[in-house]
Amino acid sequence: MPFKRYVEIGRVAQINYGKEYGRLVVIVDVIDQNRALVDAPDMVRSQVNFKRLSLTDIKIDIKRVPKKKDLIQAMDAADVKNRWEKSSWGRKLIVQKRRASLNDFDRFKIMLAKIKRAAVVRQELAKLKKSAS
Repeated sequence: MPFKRYVEIGRVAQINYGKEYGRLVVIVDVIDQNRALVDAPDMVRSQVNFKRLSLTDIKIDIKRVPKKKDLIQAMDAADVKNRWEKSSWGRKLIVQKRRASLNDFDRFKIMLAKIKRAAVVRQELAKLKKSAS
C-alpha cells in the first residue's frame, strides 16, 4: 500500500502554514474534501484546509467532534506529546529550533568543536590506514 497516513478522525497533524504554523492538532471532523475541523488543548476549534496540514503517524481513538475535555483526556492517554518528541520528525524540529535560537558566539563554539572532532576522526582514520597496510 502506498499510503500509511490517512485523513481520519483522531489523526494528529501539524499545521504547516499560517499563524498556527508548527502546532500539533487533532482532526475531529472532516467538513468536505478540502477542509477538516481541527482542535488542540490550547487552541480554539477551527477549520483548516488539508493543504495546510501535514499528517503524522500518530492517531488517537476519539469519536467525531468530541468535547474539549474528552479530547484532552484522549491525547493524554495516547501520550501524544511524548510520542511526537520521540519521533524523528519531532526531534528534527526541536534541533532546528535550538539552532535557530543560538547566538553568534554559540555558533562559533560549535564550529570549533566540529573542527576538533574532524581532526580526531582524521587522526584515527590515518592510524587505521597505516595499520592496514
